[in-house]
Amino acid sequence: MKKKVIISVISLACICCLAIGLIPAGADTSVISEEEIGAIVNTQTDTSLISSPFTEAVSQVRDSVVGINNYQTQSSSYGYGFGFGFGGDYGRQPSESLYGTGSGVVITSYGHVLTNYHVVEGASRITVTTSADSEEHEAVLLGYDASLDIAILQVNGLNVKPVKLGDSDALQVGEWAIVIGNPLGEKFARTVTVGIVSAVDRQVTDTSYDRYYRRYTTTNTMIQVDAAINSGNSGGGMFNMLGQLMGIPARKYSSNSFIEADVDNIGMCIPINVAKPLIEEVLRGHGGQAASAAPAAGNNGTDTSMLNKPRLGVTVATLSSSATVKLPLGAFVREVDENSPAAEAGIRKGDVIVAVNGTDTPSASAVIGMLQGLKEGDVVTVKVYRANGAAEAIRENTLDLNAIDPNGEYIDIQVTLRVIENQSSFIPAQVPAA
Repeated sequence: MKKKVIISVISLACICCLAIGLIPAGADTSVISEEEIGAIVNTQTDTSLISSPFTEAVSQVRDSVVGINNYQTQSSSYGYGFGFGFGGDYGRQPSESLYGTGSGVVITSYGHVLTNYHVVEGASRITVTTSADSEEHEAVLLGYDASLDIAILQVNGLNVKPVKLGDSDALQVGEWAIVIGNPLGEKFARTVTVGIVSAVDRQVTDTSYDRYYRRYTTTNTMIQVDAAINSGNSGGGMFNMLGQLMGIPARKYSSNSFIEADVDNIGMCIPINVAKPLIEEVLRGHGGQAASAAPAAGNNGTDTSMLNKPRLGVTVATLSSSATVKLPLGAFVREVDENSPAAEAGIRKGDVIVAVNGTDTPSASAVIGMLQGLKEGDVVTVKVYRANGAAEAIRENTLDLNAIDPNGEYIDIQVTLRVIENQSSFIPAQVPAA
């Protein structure tokens, strides 16, 4: 016990000696004058003496990058189908919520905004935010190309300086790449990251879904950069040292369960030259005027009686999920009545009705709901997906997917409704795939 006490005393003495040794001999902390403190603390930086290849380019374009908000409306409902699917949803309570955010770049003084299609895909309402204020400005989707993942919006009265487009074919590997966007939303709005152009001709293959959930594969040539690209940067700008828009940040590679190796700083941008044809088409078609909103949907009434009601004249069924490998979600047309409004308008057996009057119809019952409440003589716009071999693929109550060509097209068909004696059958049950 005594030995332990002696050791503790000696240790304490050593610590005290060390502490005393930290204070310089003869030091006096009270001798620093106010002038000296001011000279140390009150300093200035002459920005004119700072040389940076980025500051000028960034100052030209940073405020031209905007935030984009994708709002989507979902309905919660309860109801009951009567008889042959002539039912409706009751207690429908549509609710709008913010689905996602992204970035965009103002490209004209008329308020045209270039972004990625996946940033605005499925939106019921789109808004744009700028650096000038905290308000959300309503935007209209003027045009898009889902396969290229580009879209063009317009905001009337948007007082934001547009950027200048560059020539992405002139990009050189090794030159600077400035990326500006809104990673993680407005919290980090107009974040600037810098890197170099790592490659100009990367072939990127994606399996994607269009707005009607038809799966397809595309291969596009993209610009690879090592500037940081994060969630929310999509649709923003990749600029060169002249402040010209050279690309649209679209995606990045990251480590996951499918990639064993660690991945850092591999981002992909869509070349601006790829987007120029769509930009030109939209500007020629709309000029400085924003398009009107999507057509209003038909009255989704709850009258279950179809007696003396105007009809399309088709037999439809809801597709099973397995069929969406080659077809979109929608009402599959199993039969078309002769001399019916559908036949006269050009709807064919094997078509998939994906929308009526601009409203998506992912099922047979959805088509029924869109037609209820309409009257004879009303003209409806029916969007169908037409795949080669779809009509021949019907095998009793199944689909032979091997007989369907995955390449098809979407067609808008104007149909004038009228009452027909031979009422067609709507079959909301799923059609399984063989």
